Amino acid sequence: MDFLRELGIGEVNSGVYGDDWIDRPGGSALVSRSPATNEPIATVLQAGDADYDTVMTSALAGFARWRVVPAPRRGEIVREIAIELRAYREPLAKLVSLEMGKILAEGEGEVQEVIDIADFAVGLSRQLYGRTMHSERPFHRMYEQWHPLGVVGIITAFNFPVAVWAWNAMVSAVCGDTMMWKPSPETPLCAIAVQKIVDRVMRRHDLAGVFTLAMGDVPTVGERMIRDRRMPLVSATGSCAMGRHVGRVVAERLGRSLLELGGNNAVIVLGDADLDLALRAVLFGAVGTAGQRCTSTRRVFLESGIADAFVERLVESYRSVRIGDPLERSTTMGPLVKAEAVAQVLAAIEQAKIQGGAVLCGGRPLDGPGNFLEPTIVRGRPDMPIVQQETFGPLLYVFPVADLEEAMRHHNSVDQGLTSAIFTRDLQRAERFLSVLGSDCGMANVNLGTSGAEIGGAFGGEKDTGGGREAGSDAWKAYMRRQTNTINWSDELPLAQGVQFG
Repeated sequence: MDFLRELGIGEVNSGVYGDDWIDRPGGSALVSRSPATNEPIATVLQAGDADYDTVMTSALAGFARWRVVPAPRRGEIVREIAIELRAYREPLAKLVSLEMGKILAEGEGEVQEVIDIADFAVGLSRQLYGRTMHSERPFHRMYEQWHPLGVVGIITAFNFPVAVWAWNAMVSAVCGDTMMWKPSPETPLCAIAVQKIVDRVMRRHDLAGVFTLAMGDVPTVGERMIRDRRMPLVSATGSCAMGRHVGRVVAERLGRSLLELGGNNAVIVLGDADLDLALRAVLFGAVGTAGQRCTSTRRVFLESGIADAFVERLVESYRSVRIGDPLERSTTMGPLVKAEAVAQVLAAIEQAKIQGGAVLCGGRPLDGPGNFLEPTIVRGRPDMPIVQQETFGPLLYVFPVADLEEAMRHHNSVDQGLTSAIFTRDLQRAERFLSVLGSDCGMANVNLGTSGAEIGGAFGGEKDTGGGREAGSDAWKAYMRRQTNTINWSDELPLAQGVQFG
């Protein structure tokens, strides 16, 4: 495929980069496959133990140089990276769709998100503000400033193979950190392509070791990252189970972890809502990326007066979803990432049926070589045990409820707390949903769906979602260390709190 050659992807590729590409890393070979066909795309050579050490040495040496580059200058280099990414937007989007399976429009949107967060970081490079405080002691000045942390570990999932890296990497870069990236084994070629694009810019400035890559298995790379005291922050995206392990291990060495984990997100549709708007939002939220977003809509609570009519329209919309090759413009839903993902969704559907749920549409795998599954709607009870779990695929549960109070009770009953939404024209009920009495999620929306967060806001959730924040707002503070400074410019030495000594 021409776009693979344009991105520098060959039949066999190194997945390890420190100061430069390690041509023959010592780890096992990994075959990347298209989920639409399960045919191999290319082979990636992964890191061995010695390669991890080489990459970490490069990142540490890079940090010693990068941290003293003025932040606005770091921003200027990130601006050049954004320009380079724009030049490769089309082929990189095609690679995301080919290797991950999301439709081309979503692949293009993901690459645009990488560009957008880079642009955001450029402005941020001149806004890494500290505060000035008044001292209680005469002729003293107090202020705080922020310094780079060091080498930041970035562990990303398959569903956003380039955007989530960028949320962390672009912000880390302007903060003065260097990075080691462990991408998902499902999408290694996306990571290699991005590393090659970034490398073109960094080589022009003779800046090695700022962005590094260590594709490898969990024992060789993943476990070493979370246990490595030289890595003060590990940002990890994945399942709740993975996040618990990462958080525990990093905490044991008193490091920091930034965790973006499960969602199990819900939409509440009240009787006064714009039902056309709600229908479109639920459809994209549940079916987009084949339900493989952490922000995908998993549950819908419908006020009883509109429940039957809304479900009828939703089922009709589901039956019009065009499933197929994600690179075809007419496709609206691509494959799941692997056969095991299809099996997990089918198992959840069976559990829902056992627990009293009724399948309204979908629920069948498609014949053929790819990992395709009909998007599925199940009507049941909110207290079914399977509903408490996040099933990572195009499986949506719908529940009639009496009113907002009942909807909120069930909405907040799950362990996860990423994103949420309500559809209503009633100002009071909308504000209640956004108040301390309402959604317990990190993100809450009114009259738009759960999926499609903008980079200007802080992204993240509560409870088992991990509590981390990435992307916009003041999420940059996670990648820096705070220092409080006090300067005595007098000839006296008064102590705080009026303490007299000696």
